[in-house]
Amino acid sequence: MSAVAEGGTNGKRAKLKDIPGEMGWPILGQTLRVINDPVGFGRYMRETYGDIYRSNSFFRDTVNLMGPDANEFVLMDKGRNFSSEKGWNAFLGRLFPRGLMLMDFDEHKAHRHIMAAAFKSGPMKGYLERLNDDMPARIKVWGEAKSFEFYPAIKQLSLDMATTVFLGLEPGEDSERVNAALTHMVAASVGVVRIPLPGSLMAKGVKCRAFMVEFLRKMIPERRTSSATDIFTQLCQAKDDDGNTFTDQEIIDHMIFLWMAAHDTITSSVTTLVYELGRHREWQEKLRAEVKALGLNDDRLPYDKMNQLTLTEYAFKEALRLNPPVPAVARETVRDVEFGGHVIPKGTMIGISMVATHRDATVWDDPMAFDPMRFSPEGGARDRHRFAWVPFGGGAHMCLGLHFAYMQAKVIMTHLLPHYDIRVPEGYKTKFQIMPLIKPVDGLPVTLEPLDA
Repeated sequence: MSAVAEGGTNGKRAKLKDIPGEMGWPILGQTLRVINDPVGFGRYMRETYGDIYRSNSFFRDTVNLMGPDANEFVLMDKGRNFSSEKGWNAFLGRLFPRGLMLMDFDEHKAHRHIMAAAFKSGPMKGYLERLNDDMPARIKVWGEAKSFEFYPAIKQLSLDMATTVFLGLEPGEDSERVNAALTHMVAASVGVVRIPLPGSLMAKGVKCRAFMVEFLRKMIPERRTSSATDIFTQLCQAKDDDGNTFTDQEIIDHMIFLWMAAHDTITSSVTTLVYELGRHREWQEKLRAEVKALGLNDDRLPYDKMNQLTLTEYAFKEALRLNPPVPAVARETVRDVEFGGHVIPKGTMIGISMVATHRDATVWDDPMAFDPMRFSPEGGARDRHRFAWVPFGGGAHMCLGLHFAYMQAKVIMTHLLPHYDIRVPEGYKTKFQIMPLIKPVDGLPVTLEPLDA
């Protein structure tokens, strides 16, 4: 592997055709193969052409860079070679424009600095209290159902929690309309039709975004002076050290993007965690014992005890490794750049794959096995390449809400495991759909057996 610092190319000419690969069908390229089996397609291309290969999907020529070194090169981006905005714009630009992930360099840094105020310890404690308040009723509904599909259940819970914690709205007609709009927008982001033609997913998604913009805009004036503790209010009042704040439109754009990113991440990751705990009962017992050892009152998880859930964190990290909620990251080169002996032209779409790295047998022993102790010091966590595990990205665009994701997962486990035993059928396995976000194709049927009786 070789990479030239600051985007230099050692005088080599950048020609996309010099990079090995195959482009697929005219116009569609490899789009249908990517949608139908992204993991299988990526494996085939990597085995055939190596760790750097070109293809065409979603109407763009793409160069894919595979492995931890590639992840580090792209995500750290020491030479400012890659635009996140241009990379993601093809997928998210119509639906989630001007979200933090669709900003670059100094502008991104400035917006992130203001937004960070909403994720400091003070506001986070407020979010935790909201989660502790609302979680028992949600878990009780699951227990009363006993046998149900977990994925749609956790999706509804995470949508409701996002509405409560992010907007400060109680479940009702407004929250249902908001949740439906967000769902349509996410579906449209990976639709084959990329323009809002009548009847298309994109047309529905664009219409739903327009609803969200007006819905949020009406609430901003009141929230700028409110004493509420939800994230929307925090963004309306957030300031950096110099007193800079967001405009109304910036609040709206950031809010819609954060909402989408937060609820889909926890939906996917907790689904994988519950799936593996149902299949590996010894780990379910370990996590249950760890939660009970905290000696909590009414299952409420205090902020200062979250770090004591060490095994729970290992298990959550392993779920994120097996099924990273965002399966890949997109960038676009802003200049010719060399990596691994190849020169990639300016204006080329770049892809790195979390899924491929997390399931790479040259990086992880027995990669498809559920083994939370990989993340313990004795399990090699300190010796592994620091970009071998990248569910939250890295570098300047490291997910701002990663600690919020840990907090949500730990709260759910704290309220669930002391009261219910998670069961799946003996020998049960499910298949996970990869795009647009990872989820079980059968919804993950589970049974919760009460432990309190």
